[in-house]
Amino acid sequence: MRLMDHTLRFSLLLTLLGFASILANASPIKNNFGHCERVVKKWTVSSLDPEVNEDKHTLRDLLFFLHVPRTGGRTYFHCFLRRLYSKSLECPRSYDKLRFDPSKTKCRLLVTHDDYSMMSKLPSHRTSVMTILRHPVERVFSTYEFSIEVGARFLVHPNLTSATQMAGRLRSKMRGVSTLDIWPWKYLVPWMREDLFARRDARRRRGSDDMQSNGSYDMEEIVMPLHEYINSPMALDIVHNGATFQVAGLTNNSYLEESHEVRHCVQKYEILGEYVLQVAKILVNLAEEVISQWGASNMSMENVANNKSEQSSSFSNSELENDDHQNSSFDHNSGQVTSTENDEATKQNMTVDRLMEAYEVCISSLRKEQAHRRTASLKRISPANFSKEGRLQVPGVILEQIRSLNRLDLELYKYAQDIFEKRHKHTMEKLFAIERWGSMFNNSNGAVFWKVYPLASTLILLFLFLFLFVNARRRTSKVKS
Repeated sequence: MRLMDHTLRFSLLLTLLGFASILANASPIKNNFGHCERVVKKWTVSSLDPEVNEDKHTLRDLLFFLHVPRTGGRTYFHCFLRRLYSKSLECPRSYDKLRFDPSKTKCRLLVTHDDYSMMSKLPSHRTSVMTILRHPVERVFSTYEFSIEVGARFLVHPNLTSATQMAGRLRSKMRGVSTLDIWPWKYLVPWMREDLFARRDARRRRGSDDMQSNGSYDMEEIVMPLHEYINSPMALDIVHNGATFQVAGLTNNSYLEESHEVRHCVQKYEILGEYVLQVAKILVNLAEEVISQWGASNMSMENVANNKSEQSSSFSNSELENDDHQNSSFDHNSGQVTSTENDEATKQNMTVDRLMEAYEVCISSLRKEQAHRRTASLKRISPANFSKEGRLQVPGVILEQIRSLNRLDLELYKYAQDIFEKRHKHTMEKLFAIERWGSMFNNSNGAVFWKVYPLASTLILLFLFLFLFVNARRRTSKVKS
């Protein structure tokens, strides 16, 4: 039934865009639009796998965590996924050590910033995909701030040439991963670094420390103002609607040859974005069952990476993210995780309480590390200082422009949010039914109830983790509308 719904929805979309094509034929740019429409339509049809079986929503052997930047993905990876998968089960080049190396056929966890086109390199019949989405306005703020934060670290050098040369030497000697190796930061950070040095050099030539300020997000003598950033070609190509393009496999980091032309056509003709959004929604919709199925899988309560020293060294060379206001995940081509490698994957069983405690300790450590590096970086661009309070001072016209530039992401986020809320309500109703059933038979047949209870506890735990990303931990202030 759901497959029929998707087919009907897609057919209606094609019909709607057919009318747009007729209208475009009357305009001087009909040839450009017509070409783009054909390119996007062809990609859309090829992106919809006719063999997708939507009745299979269990977790398969290989989990591909598609990490959308600035969504708390590193926290989720280090503090949750690494307690389900040992380091030996991580795929080579995970975490985002440039590009995926498929040589290790038995790996079971791949975590990168690659987009959905990565699936073309993976065994799709045994791969599940999941991601985390964040409110687009907050993600744009976070991307802007982090680009400046990392770029500001280079201001210890006397000039841009010195900074670039030193960065190159350090990267050649590093065993870990530099932020400059990771998409999209390998584009955004050098661009922002160059801009920061240009503004500092201009201040020095001017010989004056007098700076006019309308808030930290509009201090053009020191950093690129937010309004300039969101309208830059770089942000338009990489940042805006970035989650939708990443879910659909259309970033400038894509493995698909046609992805760049499709993306540019969508950016040029807004109406064609409906194709991309439709594909992204279908992928998100395929996740309705994944969390509950994951909770019932063999690995749901196993601790496979309970080693603090391993964790502390693994996150020191890459960006550390805030853990605020995230929600939703999606799964595609999923199937149940096998237990053939449990002897390798399992170090010890972990109870709900212990897993929650370990999670809290882990995110606390990550936040301290992130706060320390952030403070040190922002000192170099003082008095600019990004904060929750500062975001509230950003003019409403700029916030509205960010929303407009991220229309696809806003629709995808709302769509995923609705799916999550429906799934959560449905699962909680099941849990309450189990509790009532257990109470009814507890006195006469208590053993039956206690066989069901571990599954219920697991499901509650997993939804609690999602609430940490979605509702329970909304620690960042709401950007004013």
